[in-house]
Amino acid sequence: MADSPLAPHASTPAELQDRLRAEREGDPFLVFRDDQGRQRLEPLEGRAGRVTIGRNPTNDVALTWDEEVSRLHAEIEPLGGEWILADEGLSRNGSFVNGERVDGRRRLRDGDVIRIGRTSLAFRVPEPADSRPTAAATGHTGPPALTDTQRRIVTALVRPYRDSDFAAPATNGQIAEEVFLSVDAVTLHKRGLFQAFGVDALPQNQKRAALAMRALQEGVVNRRDL
Repeated sequence: MADSPLAPHASTPAELQDRLRAEREGDPFLVFRDDQGRQRLEPLEGRAGRVTIGRNPTNDVALTWDEEVSRLHAEIEPLGGEWILADEGLSRNGSFVNGERVDGRRRLRDGDVIRIGRTSLAFRVPEPADSRPTAAATGHTGPPALTDTQRRIVTALVRPYRDSDFAAPATNGQIAEEVFLSVDAVTLHKRGLFQAFGVDALPQNQKRAALAMRALQEGVVNRRDL
């Protein structure tokens, strides 16, 4: 997916905002594009038992346009607080997670990319929703001037989107490893970045995604950087 035309900078601001809104709600969801290139978000909570995926329009997630998808291709089900992808002989062409074929069942993790036929679906499990009301970012008029270190940190934060249009931003540990700083130093720099980009008033579990979204929207990070 590194060469996919659906790189994050190709997403519209409205699409990025829709994904951020889904993350704020805190429930697991799938995000993918249909045959017209439109972003689709499919929540997994609130459905009766298993979530079916296939070409038949009666499926919970219907990939009707993809001829390589079986009528009933795979299922996603909650099990012991986790979500499991099951393809136990249902499909003709198999199901893949992060490029590896699923043999029966596989536990899904946040950011996993499921490939079914020619369609890629990202599995997202946002951090638990904060009980505080979401504060709107205010006083933000454009991309701030960044130091070299801040720019490296923002680029590392967004880098997971290089491999998937629907990835989760990098963790502090991943950023620290890339930019050769301690996790504490990364945390300190990110506090300044949250303020610089006008997202410091948001609940803690929303700041990383909001910072990544603003960096992409405002062109602070572009394709060459990733």
